[in-house]
Formats: sequence, structure tokens, C-alpha cells
Amino acid sequence: MPVNILMPALSPTMEEGTLAKWHVKKGDKVSAGDVIAEIETDKATMEVEAVDEGIIGDILVTEGTEGVPVNEVIAILLEEGEDESALKHAAAPAKPEKKAAVEKPADSERPTGKDKPAPEAEVQKGERIFASPLARRIAAQQGIDLGRIEGSGPHGRIVKADLEGAPRGETKSPEKKQAAASAPASGIDPRVFYEEGTYEEVPLDGMRKTIARRLTQAMQEIPHFYLTVDCRLDELLGARARLNEEAPEGVKLSVNDFLIRAAALALVKVPDVNVSFAGDALLKHKSADIGIAVAIDGGLITPIIRNAEKKGLVEISQEAKSLSVRARDKKLKPSEYEGGSFSISNLGMFGIKHFTAVINPPQAAILAVGAGEERPVVKNGKAKVATVMTVTLSCDHRAIDGALGARFLDAFKSYVEYPARMLL
Repeated sequence: MPVNILMPALSPTMEEGTLAKWHVKKGDKVSAGDVIAEIETDKATMEVEAVDEGIIGDILVTEGTEGVPVNEVIAILLEEGEDESALKHAAAPAKPEKKAAVEKPADSERPTGKDKPAPEAEVQKGERIFASPLARRIAAQQGIDLGRIEGSGPHGRIVKADLEGAPRGETKSPEKKQAAASAPASGIDPRVFYEEGTYEEVPLDGMRKTIARRLTQAMQEIPHFYLTVDCRLDELLGARARLNEEAPEGVKLSVNDFLIRAAALALVKVPDVNVSFAGDALLKHKSADIGIAVAIDGGLITPIIRNAEKKGLVEISQEAKSLSVRARDKKLKPSEYEGGSFSISNLGMFGIKHFTAVINPPQAAILAVGAGEERPVVKNGKAKVATVMTVTLSCDHRAIDGALGARFLDAFKSYVEYPARMLL
């Protein structure tokens, strides 16, 4: 019997992806383990392998198709001895459960921004209408009844091209537009205030949608509070310069490498900060898995240095550089950026003196690092110039109290200001 090849869930949080490329075509013979396609998630591009042997009988989702839901049939594999006549017996893809009315999503699940579906497109005679987020938004704005449109996308899905020439309803007034289902979470669609043609509308890609959803959820659900401290960098900078003179060829330690190790050791010294809030419990992590925020095209990602407390500066430096390069190339595996117990976001390299960062769930804290700069300081009643860096710890108050966060920063500062202590 033909075997359905499904859109795989490449990570626990993946809901949909882009079918970036097929490595096979109809009629090709494949074996288990052969790479058959490339899938783009919001974070990375990953290869999909065949799990059975057979012949590609049909490809249902074309290259470049965005927003393909997990578990949707993307191709059909014919087993040994079968030909195209067997395709009519292929198992039908699972359909969503029929509903008599549209469910109102919880606040944490409510779609935001441009990808929010129009209510009138959800139900037609008890069945959901399949349409891309862009097609739904256009239909909502232009008064198009999606129930009368025949889709040309995979499995009859309605796409933008299907709306060309479709009958339009009344143009919505600004007041109606503002209340339309396509409005962002704030309830105000900024397009209401600007004339068409005075701006360029850039649709959100998968990464930006995920960032918008997760960080909005983080700020709404996590009670943030912030602790700030200044750290003197003079000894660290001196140690870095001396170590770089003796480092192996190709290795150049950065200030961030020292900060990663300092944070990891501080988590060992103050383990109650190395936690995740789990509703009815705190998860105390047994290792310091440090996420490092990396800016990439269209957003950011936080690859993780696992067991950072057990790694020296050279190993941390090499791993951080490798993760950063693969992050920018979207070649990270989910295991390399999901989870973690703590994060560092360093904008000092951009000249930012001070900022606060949003906690990255499921973690309970993130350290925002500003630029090191020369400032006047007073010691023993005498003024002098020192290189000072401001850091701010964002804490989840459900898991970390103020005194506890202060103890962590005190430990972190002690390692930064006296880096030889990291050797103990």
C-alpha cells in the first residue's frame, strides 16, 4: 500500500515549515536514509531522510511552499511492485475535526499581526476553509468571501493568486479595519493611519513571526524584574591580551568568551538561579547551559554552549564561533538552540551602554551586557579612570527573588573583575 510522506516535526515547538527543496522527483527510487528534501523552520534548514524504500509516486507540495503544517502529506511513496494505479488507494491525509463554531483561542495562543486569520474564513457549512495567512488577511481587508473561492494550492488550499479577480465586498472603514481580525495583538492596525503607497509592506517570515509570538508571550506571562551592576574590566582585558599572545593558532579569545565562563561559574556558585519555572515546581538544572544571542538576517537565535562550567576559555571560544557561523547559515540542529538554562545578550560590540533583555522561555534569567568604556571611578578616596561595563540581569520573579539575583551578580562580578579566580 502506498506510504504517505508527512511534513516532519523537526523540533518540539515546530507547527509548520517551508518546503525549501526537493532532492527527488516523481519516479525516483529511494532507499531508507536517502535525503529527499530540505525543510526550513523558523530557525534552521534541515534535511529530511526517507524512512522506507520505494519509488516516489507523487509530490503533493511543491518547492518553495511556505506554511506547510506538520503532518501534512507532502509526497507519496510507492512500495515494491506498486505502480501509479495504486495512488488512488493512498491513505487520505487527516482532516481537522469539524466544528460547529469557531473556538476562541486563549490569550497565549491568539494569533498576532498579519498572520491572524479572518473569522469569516474559518467555518463554511461546518468545515474549515484552508487558506494561507496572507490570503486570509487580504480577504478580510477586501471583503472577499473565501467560501466561494476554489484554491489552487496543496490540497485545495487558497493562496494569494486565487483572489485575483474575486468579487470584493465593501471597503472597510478605518474603524472596522481597526477591529478586523487582521489587527495585531494591540488591537490597532497601523495601516489604518497611512495612505496606501506611502509605505512598503514586508510580510513576516517564519522567524519574525516566532520571535513576535514568543517574546509577546514572555512579556505577558513572565513577571520580569531587573538588577544592574557595573563591572571593571581592566584586569580581564589585560589577561585576554596576554592569553591571546600564547593561544593556539586560529584562536582569539573575546571578552564574551570570558563572560560566558564567568556566568557559568556564577551559576555553579549560586545554583538557585540556574532554574526553570514549571508551574508547580522549579527545575534545578545540573549543568550551566549558556545561550548566546546571535543576530542573523531577519531576527536572532540563541545557540547553547552545553556544560559551559566544565569548559575552558579556548573550548568556549571555538564552540561559540562554530555555533555563531552555523546559526547565520541556518544550519543549527534543534538540540543546539532549544532549552538551555541561562542566556547572555551582548550589545556592547554595537556601542550600547545599557539595556534590558527579554527572558527566553523556558529559562528564568538573561544577562544583558553593555559596552566597556572608560569612566571615572573612585577608590580609596581617589579618582582614577577605569574601563567599566554595565550588565543587567532580567529575572523571572516566579523563580528568582531580588536577593538571589543580587548574589548571582556579585559572583559574576567577582569573576569578571578578578579573572584569575576562574582558574580555582
